[in-house]
Amino acid sequence: MTTNPSTAASPLAPEWLQVPADLNALHEPLWAGGVARNDAGELAIDGIPVSELQRQFGTPLFVMSETDFRVRARAFSDAFNDAFADICGGVDVYYAGKSFLCTSVVRWVEEEGLRLDTASGGELAVAARAGIPGADVALHGNNKSDGEIHRALDMQLGRIVVDSLAELDRVARIAGARGETARVMLRLTPGVHAHTHEFIATAHEDQKFGLSLAGDSTEQAGLSAAEEAVAAASGYASIDLLGLHCHIGSQIFEPDGFALAAEKLLDFLAAMQSKYSIVLPELDLGGGYGIAYTPVDTPRPAAEIARAMAAVVRSKCAELGISAPRISIEPGRAIVGSTTFTLYEVGTLKTVRVDAPAVDAQETAGTAAENVTYPRRYVSVDGGMSDNPRPVLYDADYSAILASRTSDEAAQLSRVVGKHCESGDIVVRDVYLPKDVAAGDLLAVPGTGAYCWALSSNYNYLARPGVVAVRDGSARLIVRGETEEDLLNRDMGV
Repeated sequence: MTTNPSTAASPLAPEWLQVPADLNALHEPLWAGGVARNDAGELAIDGIPVSELQRQFGTPLFVMSETDFRVRARAFSDAFNDAFADICGGVDVYYAGKSFLCTSVVRWVEEEGLRLDTASGGELAVAARAGIPGADVALHGNNKSDGEIHRALDMQLGRIVVDSLAELDRVARIAGARGETARVMLRLTPGVHAHTHEFIATAHEDQKFGLSLAGDSTEQAGLSAAEEAVAAASGYASIDLLGLHCHIGSQIFEPDGFALAAEKLLDFLAAMQSKYSIVLPELDLGGGYGIAYTPVDTPRPAAEIARAMAAVVRSKCAELGISAPRISIEPGRAIVGSTTFTLYEVGTLKTVRVDAPAVDAQETAGTAAENVTYPRRYVSVDGGMSDNPRPVLYDADYSAILASRTSDEAAQLSRVVGKHCESGDIVVRDVYLPKDVAAGDLLAVPGTGAYCWALSSNYNYLARPGVVAVRDGSARLIVRGETEEDLLNRDMGV
């Protein structure tokens, strides 16, 4: 494998994006284990070249390493159980199904000793079809329907995470009418601002989730919504109040927010024990651990996260003089995100000229111009925002690599875009790709396991791609790609 000729960085590129020394090399943290170039220079997973995957399953295509998923799931379970063994006997790890869910994944989760977090009746239906015991399933949601609550009780879920006072009353009423007891956790908003995008930071006050810890959050003077919920829950015969829950956001790298949230919830737990003699045995600290989408992202290993969180819980419980509650966490993206890449075929290419401030005085010598134009190449692929809406929703950055072959050409700043009738249809905003990328080439975008297929749509009537799982050199569909017939079958033609 040869190194590409040195190329100056484009003034149009963001400051964090560097020209790779070798455009053919894989930045390891972005990819699942088992992904590498084969002797022919083609990207392969467990030895299966991407051209073979395209031949069998078409493109666009989500390509997932089952082995990598299992390794990451086990790493979280082992790391947190080891770190918390002397504090509360271990940790319950709930895989956040909203990141990516299908029956195969539910079975992997169960086989690796994890539990499952769901957020809708549909996700509960997947769990039921996969056969995971209801005791190992949690149900989230800020607006659960009566039908979803009934289904949770039918499945005898291990926990229903209640999001508001009104919902607490509704769960209690439905469970009471059935002559049953609902196992409930209360989702609190600790007022911690995670270092993440505004739309995925979920623990500050001005948003739809949870019961506020602020003292002025109810009509009862000095009583927070969180405290009112604890007091109310203890009065319902049909509610078994297990404990407290919080989730401060997603794609978080810094540990400060997790530590502060844990401290606030433990303070509250101790206050409820002192004021009402209510001992809450469980505390769920949520998820939101970040992964690498670009070479500058530096996610923390599961063991490092676990040790840091365990230290906070250990010291805070000692300070408060309380027994540590049983801890649970909810990783989703951190397990599935890096297991998967999306495979696309290149179609149209177009280079445009973009005005930007000159970076070299010689560029403007003898002219009055303050700006000069620089090239940006648009590389269109056969998918787009219908299979990955995260760039348009969250300004999310991704990487891409030429997958079907290697190239010795110099790097050219490129923007990978989709085929939708939408100017915001961007898959990778800025990436250096070889100058000779051409129609028919295959590109691979890593880190698409979480919130890509799960958020996918049929915009412009594109059928959603399939998901292929690879293990031990064998590839199989775990989610069939849609066909146009699937889409038309829902059109009643009336």
